[in-house]
Amino acid sequence: MKTQNIILWGLSLTLVSCMEDVTTIYEQPLPEVLVADIPKEEHTPAATTASPEKVNEWMNHMQGTNGLVESAEFTNFVSLYDNALAALAFTADGNLSGAEQILDYFDNRLQTEFNANNGGFFQYRDTSGEQGSRIWMGDNAWLLLAVNHYHDKTQSNRYENLAQELETWLRSLQEEDGGLKGGINEDGTSIPKVTEGIITAFNAVKGFDDFHRNILLFLQQQRWDVNEKVLITDTENPAYNHALDLYTLGYMILEDFPEEVLNKAHRFYNSQNSTTHEKLISGYCFDDDKDVVWLEGTAQMAMAFNEADQEGNAQNTILNLEEAFISSTSNASTAGLPYTANFGTNFGANQLWEHTDITPTISSSAWYLFVKNDFNPFQLEKEKNIPEELKFWTDSGVN
Repeated sequence: MKTQNIILWGLSLTLVSCMEDVTTIYEQPLPEVLVADIPKEEHTPAATTASPEKVNEWMNHMQGTNGLVESAEFTNFVSLYDNALAALAFTADGNLSGAEQILDYFDNRLQTEFNANNGGFFQYRDTSGEQGSRIWMGDNAWLLLAVNHYHDKTQSNRYENLAQELETWLRSLQEEDGGLKGGINEDGTSIPKVTEGIITAFNAVKGFDDFHRNILLFLQQQRWDVNEKVLITDTENPAYNHALDLYTLGYMILEDFPEEVLNKAHRFYNSQNSTTHEKLISGYCFDDDKDVVWLEGTAQMAMAFNEADQEGNAQNTILNLEEAFISSTSNASTAGLPYTANFGTNFGANQLWEHTDITPTISSSAWYLFVKNDFNPFQLEKEKNIPEELKFWTDSGVN
């Protein structure tokens, strides 16, 4: 199959994580990623009936002999975030062997990669595990979530050392203001503090102590819109202060977070014609420009609706997701969800990667499985017994 070298802004900076603050997206150099051209005869995958069984089979198909799952078909691209999601999905489904292959891969690289980097696994690499680059805090927090759920499911401590190393490193990133450093770019520059990654780490690190207390103080002082009463990004562009996943993850992570935030998320709601089969799909965009239906984020909304016992909204959201399913072009008996229903921009004004709307992706497909299996990845540490005086989201919101 013919290949081409292409600078993939969207692939490297959007596929790898469900969301990043716009400061991260706009200010960092772009890595070069090798991507395969999809043959013309395979360019329009068929619509297919939604089936969790088909999705599980497709995710199994995407796992290589080294344990890593490719983020999307025809990319030669592996994301730490997507592998954490896959490990969570495998664990929830009882496919412990699939989860262990992923976790073993990273556990076996504690010395050669994690410690060699002075903490943190690479955010992305190719399917062989080579060409690793960029160390992003948020995706490492997701890996810790996956380890925590595996231990809970198996009642074992198989990856205790991996969990301890990840937690110790996450704690080391906390600065005086309570925020967590985002990590290190490929060129050695620092990644700014990112709200989404910080609240993920808040959940992934077990218990409640000064680490968690200081995160809450940081969020209240620097990432809380006192008028809208929602978590926000850190950007100089007010058009991108609000991000869908800060609404969904905020609600699912922070105990007693007002359910009203799910109604406020309607600001991201839009309808688009599916690229692959021209059905009208309704769902949620990354941000306020509402130019795409982001299927991963839409699945996160379905999960949040489930958590809020909003059954009607959850079912309507799931039905739209299931209209967006496409058959795999590499294994016709399997299926998954593309990253977006149509082509457009990511969080911010930059274009998504070339195949975002025509190939199944791990992130959207995994979140769909979470919803269908009633598996909330944040549930283990949702109840942290946060002191009432620190729940700034339940009072007037005045700093």
